Amino acid sequence: MTLSRRQVLKASGAAAALAAVGTPSRLFAQEKLKVAAIYTVPFEQQWVSRIHKAANAAKDRGDIEYVATENVSNTDYERVMREYAEAGNKLIVGEVFGVEEAARSVAADYPDTAFLMGSSFKPDDKNPNFAVFDNYIQDASYLTGIVAGAMTRSKNIGMVGGFPIPEVNRLMHAFMAGVKETAPDAKFQVAFIGSWFDPPKAKETAFAQIDGGADIMYAERFGVSDAAKEKGVLAIGNVIDTQADYPETVVASALWHFEPTLDKAIAEVKAGTFKAADYGVYSFMKEGGCSLAPLGTFEGKVPADVMAMVADKEKAIKDGSFTVAINDDEPKSS
Repeated sequence: MTLSRRQVLKASGAAAALAAVGTPSRLFAQEKLKVAAIYTVPFEQQWVSRIHKAANAAKDRGDIEYVATENVSNTDYERVMREYAEAGNKLIVGEVFGVEEAARSVAADYPDTAFLMGSSFKPDDKNPNFAVFDNYIQDASYLTGIVAGAMTRSKNIGMVGGFPIPEVNRLMHAFMAGVKETAPDAKFQVAFIGSWFDPPKAKETAFAQIDGGADIMYAERFGVSDAAKEKGVLAIGNVIDTQADYPETVVASALWHFEPTLDKAIAEVKAGTFKAADYGVYSFMKEGGCSLAPLGTFEGKVPADVMAMVADKEKAIKDGSFTVAINDDEPKSS
């Protein structure tokens, strides 16, 4: 594309203005930001669906242009990152849990592009344009645990996760801590399926735990609630609200709201101040990054005193008088 002399002068003037005020980044503002996203799983997968939803909301507001690619393999991730950077996207979002080193290497080659990536690691000085995030929704997960502890009769709870990595582990631990508030003698069956999206495997794992006495399932992965529904036991949702899909099964869900995280990044890029930072804090409840989903058909079925406890804990979390512990260690059956 050939730029006119006027466009060149305008761009040069903007760059000079940013340099003059000592901005910490060479990223420049533009009216409608070009944003691209790279996902290793389908758009409908829980975690990715929340990022995709937030990006589409920003697009509908007219803040950004948005393109995305789903089901990108780890071996192809670097290529797609480079293609989006070469295409002029100024903010690239994704999840690099399996391609951390390659992703940071790509970011180093495109210093004028902002990268906001789901990661178990922290930002570093080598990549000033590479910020990280994770779904720190332990606050909402803890509240769902309080509900689950009140609803279990067998005091045996099944938990099926994808991989035992920090972003999964911390939510499981928070849920278990919540359960102990209302069922201190509860036991847990914990299993990981080794996949982010394998509903049949998650379902079979859940069946085994239900056969082992679990009467409430923590559905960290798709497929678990299906098993719970078929076996006539209850389930707790994670990241998204599936109550309408499982009205007699899903009691409560911890919702992740990615909007605060993405909106902060968009604002920083537009201001020319985007830098390496940990955006995980924007998933906290006090930042509006997570919440307890409405109980739907279970409204009135959870004891009133338990819901009063949930309300008190939520208030304390939001005002900072109570902090849900963040434990990234792999949870074990007990």
